[in-house]
Amino acid sequence: MNTLIEIVERLGSPLVALVGDFMLDRYVYGDAERISPEAPVPVLRAVRAEGRTGGAANVAAAVLALGGKVACIGAVGQDEAGDQLVSLLSAQGAGTSTLARLRGRATTVKTRYVGLAQHRHAQQMLRVDEEVSEPLSESVQGTIRAAVRSQLSACGVVALEDYDKGTLTDLNTPQIIADARAAGKAVLVDPALTADYRRYRGATLLTPNRYEASRATGVSIVDDESLERAAKQVLLIADADAVVITLDKQGAYLRMRGDKPGTIIPTRPRNVYDVTGAGDEVLAMLAVALAGGCETPQAVALANVAGGLEIERFGVVPIRRQEIVDELRRMVGLRGGKVLDRAPLADELARRRKQGEKVVFTNGCFDLLHLGHIRCLQQARELGSCLVVAVNSDASVKRLKGPGRPVIGERERAEVLAALECVDYVTIFEEDTPEPLLKLLKPDVLVKGGTTGEIVGRKLVEQYGGKVVSLGAVDGLSTTTIINRIVGAEPGQ
Repeated sequence: MNTLIEIVERLGSPLVALVGDFMLDRYVYGDAERISPEAPVPVLRAVRAEGRTGGAANVAAAVLALGGKVACIGAVGQDEAGDQLVSLLSAQGAGTSTLARLRGRATTVKTRYVGLAQHRHAQQMLRVDEEVSEPLSESVQGTIRAAVRSQLSACGVVALEDYDKGTLTDLNTPQIIADARAAGKAVLVDPALTADYRRYRGATLLTPNRYEASRATGVSIVDDESLERAAKQVLLIADADAVVITLDKQGAYLRMRGDKPGTIIPTRPRNVYDVTGAGDEVLAMLAVALAGGCETPQAVALANVAGGLEIERFGVVPIRRQEIVDELRRMVGLRGGKVLDRAPLADELARRRKQGEKVVFTNGCFDLLHLGHIRCLQQARELGSCLVVAVNSDASVKRLKGPGRPVIGERERAEVLAALECVDYVTIFEEDTPEPLLKLLKPDVLVKGGTTGEIVGRKLVEQYGGKVVSLGAVDGLSTTTIINRIVGAEPGQ
């Protein structure tokens, strides 16, 4: 697993030529309630709306978050939604000069109405699609093919994200693939939900999920034998070099061309929050990894991680490369993935607040972690959906506690705290008080345990509308008491 970490860290910034159906996702958030017990339909009282990248545009955002570069090739309408989509892509650093802007053809828009259950947890209630799915005109298809050819000398791979909305057709898709393969470029395909994969003939690798592969091959995937048959059939129909069939909690099945049977590349179990965008994330990670020089099995293992992280988020949230590294560390028991500097921590909390989550903050030295600390942290976590623990640095502890403290170094204290299930993030602060952190992070709830009378930061938190909670100490449990017992113990006791 450490090898994978090293691979991710040295991937560089490869260019991906991305062809597909670019869409705009609109999210409308509100508090869902029923007007009366007899009312059959819930009412969503909208509180805010936002636009996000969707479809192939989501793959573009994911490639950028993973450290790659992307040239977006496709078509969007010359309308307000198209303007917003191009603006979102450009702001994230995507190349949009190769996106055709079409008069008379509306940009595909998916509007998701999201209820905030108990004012905290987001849940999609309804999706409304506005789209035109007829094939693009032959002249526009020619423009797209020319745009692909213009990127072949610079790109590492060509990625096709097909939602069957008219960009990738039975006519132009094999031509695009042939052009790329003739230039020595790998072509990765996230196929449409279709019964005919001949559209993708000549591709390097296809990434259908279990259901898509079953539909395309007519093979009901129920066991290892049927999975192998379906994979072989995909390779035969598409004349492809490899297929990766994603299998949800089982991971993914990689089958290469030839006589050797495929292999399941496992993933760890996940709490599924929202499957939106998981396939896009898998394609993006495969593209960045393969363009960066990864072997196919390694790239699939990384794609498993990226897709797994995506389903733990609400909505389409691009996964950053550092998150992949942090997750790989977590998977081998290194808790560094939870230990963040304050700037990336602020970004993480902003992301979670967008999902309607409540942030709880507590702080302390946590020198010699004991049961009193554990109970305090567990109680704090129950007050919200995300617990941040701020730990005094070694220098700060020495100023507060005197010579001989801390007993345990700051990094070790942080990683021990991060290993606790109830703790979501840990950060180390150099100051004597957490007030600078509170100003930056603005937690919804500030919690303090122990016997402290005055809670530092109370005025600040209450000024912006936060809540302050004081938890009592556990009798007979303190770091000082434990140290005194150890120092005063007789040999052999």
